[in-house]
Amino acid sequence: MTKPVIQARADVEYAPVAPGQVGDIARRLGLFERLFAHAGVRRTLVLVVLAVLWEVYARYLDNSLMFPTFSETVVAMTRDLLSGVLPQAVVSSLKVLLMSYALAIGLAAILTSLAVSTRLGTDVLATLTAMFNPLPAIAILPLAMLWFGLGIQSLMLVIVHSVLWAVSLNTYSGFQVVSQTQRMAGRNYGLRGLNLVLRILIPAAVPSILAGLKIGWAFAWRTLIAAELVFGVSGNSGGLGWYVFQHRNALETPNVFAGLLMVILIGLVVEGLVFRSIEMLTVRRWGMQS
Repeated sequence: MTKPVIQARADVEYAPVAPGQVGDIARRLGLFERLFAHAGVRRTLVLVVLAVLWEVYARYLDNSLMFPTFSETVVAMTRDLLSGVLPQAVVSSLKVLLMSYALAIGLAAILTSLAVSTRLGTDVLATLTAMFNPLPAIAILPLAMLWFGLGIQSLMLVIVHSVLWAVSLNTYSGFQVVSQTQRMAGRNYGLRGLNLVLRILIPAAVPSILAGLKIGWAFAWRTLIAAELVFGVSGNSGGLGWYVFQHRNALETPNVFAGLLMVILIGLVVEGLVFRSIEMLTVRRWGMQS
């Protein structure tokens, strides 16, 4: 058996470079590069492009009854904002939404805390989510109307149903992926039950909890608008869904688009300010997310 021939590698010498010839270690960014580095600027640019496409396509159709232009929608929104009609609808919807959202989060916290503390709690959460999570929230609206009538309670029931299971499932999934090392460290400090959940599981599962809260917020908005479209007025005033429904009956399509645009804008504000601020103060600050 012949031995392989090993060839020696040729030596390579590099001449030293003077410090002044190395080049710039840091380069000052231009104005465009500095602006484009901000996520807010990039997302605003996306919104501007979408608005331009909306305007161009609507002008191409030339049918304001079916598809108004972006400028017509903005004019209708501005007019109703100044008259107070649209702010009243927004306040009415947000009032119901926030109460229902807070109630759903409280119930989800109780269910998930019991689920990670006891086997019976795990079985209860698994059974309830398997039963009710596939059930559309709007499907229980007739029962809600039968039980509570045309009022805020009916809206709150369907919103809580739409939010509760999404938040519970994401929170429980986040608790499940917490490492045993962290759990054992908490137990070594004498943490049990609710204290273990508050001090160990919740901080470790913040990304999953935030994802559940975002999904729950989106579900809550969709359910609220759909429910208001069905029976309209909640309490003494109608919300955004009722605003859209009224103007649809009157064939005032720009106002219909204005109501839908307001829902989108509120969603963008909540996502960009509330949830993003929470992410910056928690998961990004703690190095749990890049």
